[in-house]
Amino acid sequence: MDFKKLPPVQEQLMKCVRCGKCRSVCPVFAEVGIETTAPRGHVFMVQMLRDGKVEPTNEVYERLGQCLLCETCSINCPSGIDVHELNAAARSYIYDNNPSVGKELLFETLWTKPAMLRSSARVMSAAQKLGLQSLARKTGLTKILPGDLKEAEQMMDNIPSKSARSRLSEINLAREEKKYTVGYFLGCGTDLFSPNVAVAAVDVLTRNGCEVIIPKDMKCCGLPHIANGKIETAQKLAAHNIKVLNAYDFDYIVTDCASCSSALSRKNMEFLFAGLKIEDAALALSEKVLDLTVFLIDVLDIRLPQKKTAEKIRVTYHDPCHLANAQLIKDHPRELLRRIPGIQLAEMKAPNTCCGGSGTYSTTHYEMSMKILDKKMDNAMETGAKILTTCCPSCIMQLSYGCKRHNWDVQVLHPVELLSRYYQS
Repeated sequence: MDFKKLPPVQEQLMKCVRCGKCRSVCPVFAEVGIETTAPRGHVFMVQMLRDGKVEPTNEVYERLGQCLLCETCSINCPSGIDVHELNAAARSYIYDNNPSVGKELLFETLWTKPAMLRSSARVMSAAQKLGLQSLARKTGLTKILPGDLKEAEQMMDNIPSKSARSRLSEINLAREEKKYTVGYFLGCGTDLFSPNVAVAAVDVLTRNGCEVIIPKDMKCCGLPHIANGKIETAQKLAAHNIKVLNAYDFDYIVTDCASCSSALSRKNMEFLFAGLKIEDAALALSEKVLDLTVFLIDVLDIRLPQKKTAEKIRVTYHDPCHLANAQLIKDHPRELLRRIPGIQLAEMKAPNTCCGGSGTYSTTHYEMSMKILDKKMDNAMETGAKILTTCCPSCIMQLSYGCKRHNWDVQVLHPVELLSRYYQS
């Protein structure tokens, strides 16, 4: 990848007029208040990297790495600059000049091999059940972990023993007359950490006339790799998934994960493959991809019968950045919740603000992540909700940790889990 020839670097840098609008919406700048953490500061840094005025060092990477890639600045930029793409491209350029053994093991070896990733999750789950993680904390062994991992490992304290893929068939037949053949892109986060979401999704889809196929050869969507300076690896993963998914004659491809649908979107495919031979195939795939809530509302038009026993319950909703910002999807999850009898939707203040999770951000910038999370939790708790919902496994994990951190006894669920529960009640 030639950093200087990437379309965002070539075409967008000079658009910045230093107006400062991005500073007013950036969650990191709100905490730090230093220009180098502001989006326009990052744009200026990328320009200096391109022009050779600063060297691609780890120090520069650390400054750019403070960004959540939440895209809040991008959607609010009056000049239409995709700041997150500039930042991601610069990270990759710097990383290529300063590779890390740890990142290579994680993102090149482990995270590109689904079977190995699932095996690692099973080992971690077994260690938790045996009390080894708790023992490591009590004896201080976790303190030897590098960087922020010694704090962030606390978030990984309830890993399911069975992945979603081990609980679901590759082909799941429609329970009534078939309307659509649907490909289900099962992301790593849902598969390993929120398997109940996947089970609920397949349950709801098959109840509503969908044959659901979960291709066994899919790999990670590549978004964690983009965030961590591994764009070329993200390209390889995306190319693999394009080949696998385009081999089927799917009517639609759905995913319950905001990050995965963002990674498979036209916008991201253009970022990864603009001008390459695979671009047409990538764009053809992206045209079939829908967020699960969009599919349930716009395509299936889910309607539920009212039950006399429907329990009244107060629910609030958090907008994942990769859904609300990257794809401008805000109404569909809320409409889905409203269509479930008994649900009373209570909006929190600033629902479309980052929870601080942002994929791997909470493990690389734990302290900053917690500051942003605490604000989100204050807003969520003020609603008095009994259930906190969101459409991203990373957000589910972050918010679940936030509930534990604030001693708030509520469930954190994907809307489709509530829908599935209603069918089964």
